[in-house]
Amino acid sequence: MPTVRDHHDLVLSTHAAAAEAFGRMTFSYLMNRADVALHLSAALAADPEFMLAHCAKGYFALLSFKQANEAVAAESMVNARRLEAGATPRERMHVDALDAWLRRDPDAAVAIWESILADAPTDPLALRLAHFNNFWLGRPRAMLASIERALPAWRRTHPGYGVALGCRAFALEECGAYADAERVGREAVEIDPADLWSAHAVAHVLEMQGRHAEGIAWLEGLQSHWSEGSNLVHHLWWHRAMYHLERGEHDVVLDLYDRRIRDLAAPLTAANPDLYIDVQNAAAMLYRMQRNGVDVGSRWEEIADKAEARIGDCRSAFTLPHWMLALAATGRHDTARRMLEGMREYEGDGRGFVKVIREVAAPLCAAILDRAEGQPRRAVDRMRPMLGSMHALGGSHAQQDVLWQFFHDAAIEAGSADDIRLARAHAATAKPVPLEQQVGYRKAA
Repeated sequence: MPTVRDHHDLVLSTHAAAAEAFGRMTFSYLMNRADVALHLSAALAADPEFMLAHCAKGYFALLSFKQANEAVAAESMVNARRLEAGATPRERMHVDALDAWLRRDPDAAVAIWESILADAPTDPLALRLAHFNNFWLGRPRAMLASIERALPAWRRTHPGYGVALGCRAFALEECGAYADAERVGREAVEIDPADLWSAHAVAHVLEMQGRHAEGIAWLEGLQSHWSEGSNLVHHLWWHRAMYHLERGEHDVVLDLYDRRIRDLAAPLTAANPDLYIDVQNAAAMLYRMQRNGVDVGSRWEEIADKAEARIGDCRSAFTLPHWMLALAATGRHDTARRMLEGMREYEGDGRGFVKVIREVAAPLCAAILDRAEGQPRRAVDRMRPMLGSMHALGGSHAQQDVLWQFFHDAAIEAGSADDIRLARAHAATAKPVPLEQQVGYRKAA
């Protein structure tokens, strides 16, 4: 088996043409570009026996957080296993990580990626996948520790160096180190203004600090660089809409929703109409608008339609309450009950992850249904015991706040002063902005 040393000084078990295509694929993945599959196909066309490329195909299938794509991941793993004999130990560890992730054991997958990084800290796939999964497992401190162990080995000459900085910036932000996060994130964007993840990290800082005008200006100044971006672009528009929502500019928010966040005719949306991050953006924004008195019309319906097709699919724990919000908003209570059953029956080898689905996501979704059925007290009682565990669903502090706003709203409807105070106390500590200046809590404050 021929070998090539790539631009990260790592050995790839393939020949030069396939390695070059694989490098383009890796860079596109780091940069959140939409052409990852194109470069991966080129790598496999150049070398159908390229084990790590087959493994990457499995990774990208699982990155969709969609159970229907598990068959692609499983086939990719079989192909990769067949080619293990000619691969390096690092490449074989990647297949082990894919195997664990496919078995619904992301904890084991993260442990393997961290083992890879211990010996090869510039491995871009291990770095980004560990970062991604730590985030969606609700572990910001692990996310920060991971990137800070690896980053000293990275150089500006490494493709995607700015994104590695952006990973550190986002982890710092989620750990509350806003000044450092903003400094590192801005440094990364100076390296490449098309770096969506680093732009996203700074957007989070500006959101958490209530710097809405600066946030609008920040994203407006970068949007001309987003033409090659993946669906993360929609999430950046969601951040911009969040700034306008805080300013009470509801017409702008609705316009951004229809043209940027949830344009069903847009190529990215048409290609993946039920992608987890897009669903989260849409449902969370509709809920926020509705509770602020905005008539959202029939916008909930298309999300609820897609929710019905995803019953039993629990790959993304944080998306489940967003599906449930759509079913509740459209009065589809029977469908909501079937979705709950799917969560309670969810199985897999990854006991920790499955436990989160059953013990956090399912009660939260049941609470959403309780409130929709006119039982806010039951909803509050059901949510209260797992408030301290909601972070395990994944998502950022900014994203998680919609769940706390739901609890706050249900507590008000239930007339539970203690629970109202509990929600307000959390909001006061989670975000360094007075409650009187947070649209989600302003009226109650």
